[in-house]
Amino acid sequence: MYSFHNKKVLFITTKNLDYLRNTQEMELIEQEAKSLDIIGFKGKSYPKRLLKVYGKLLFRSVKSYDTVFIGFAPQLILPLFKFKMRKKEVVMDFFISVYDTMVNDRKKFKADSIAGKLCMWLDKKCIRRADYIISDTKAHGDYFSREFGVKREKIETLYLKADTSIYYEREQIKPEKLKDKFIVLYFGSVLPLQGVEVIMQAMELLKKEKDIHFYFIGPVRDSIKKTQSDNIEYIHWLSQEDLATYISYSDLCLAGHFNKDIMKAKRTIPGKAYIYEAMGKKMILGDNSATRELYHEDELRYFVKMGDSKALADKILEIKNSTAR
Repeated sequence: MYSFHNKKVLFITTKNLDYLRNTQEMELIEQEAKSLDIIGFKGKSYPKRLLKVYGKLLFRSVKSYDTVFIGFAPQLILPLFKFKMRKKEVVMDFFISVYDTMVNDRKKFKADSIAGKLCMWLDKKCIRRADYIISDTKAHGDYFSREFGVKREKIETLYLKADTSIYYEREQIKPEKLKDKFIVLYFGSVLPLQGVEVIMQAMELLKKEKDIHFYFIGPVRDSIKKTQSDNIEYIHWLSQEDLATYISYSDLCLAGHFNKDIMKAKRTIPGKAYIYEAMGKKMILGDNSATRELYHEDELRYFVKMGDSKALADKILEIKNSTAR
């Protein structure tokens, strides 16, 4: 990976400072750098954090730094403060492409619309100015190189990690009512690329399997038809500590991504996979080049064809039956 050895580094982020990706990067920089200064804030309000970062950066001289590292989200920093970094080495975490997210993933704008073109302009403005770029998978690095016209060698991969102070292996102690059940768990923010409809359809196929109990944790939108059955339990949201407890109950976890139509789903490793891995849980992953960068099929990791609810249901049954032996 790019070396910060003996360099004075300024780290800028608009995400809250205790966000795991921020702490991961700051720890790596501190291990090598001569010094590390940080512009970033805690707090739940993103607009307030952003304004604080702008105010701090506006009056901060960067002349004494060798490198400026821009974490989440460089598109909100670099175009406005490029004049301050004109002679500085710039490293940025291109964790989220505005264009890919808003146009391809969430489909908020059309590619040829003014908003879509603005998203493309923002991404290009940032990625072409950076001296080094960090991506979360090699597949994403390949895409950024092709889509935004930058040299592939400028892009390095830094995989995510789980917060092991919360998510760690522990004894499985199931709730009394579920002692004899095979517990399957999914959690997520229910974004389109996660393929929630595929999970719903798989649960529909398995709702007569009363020895299976599903935990579905996350805010399901009204536009998504919920599968209703007495072996499915919906939980709107949990704290991270409570989520870790529910994961500890499970015999199998669904990682994904399962959407086959959104290309971003094929270029990313779901963050929940790192959590399941840290807790030593069996998991099912969507079969794509990104997930296979880190994982291979074994007794803990299983792959299914993306977008195929029957394949997912069959795999759940297969794992349950093999576990029962």
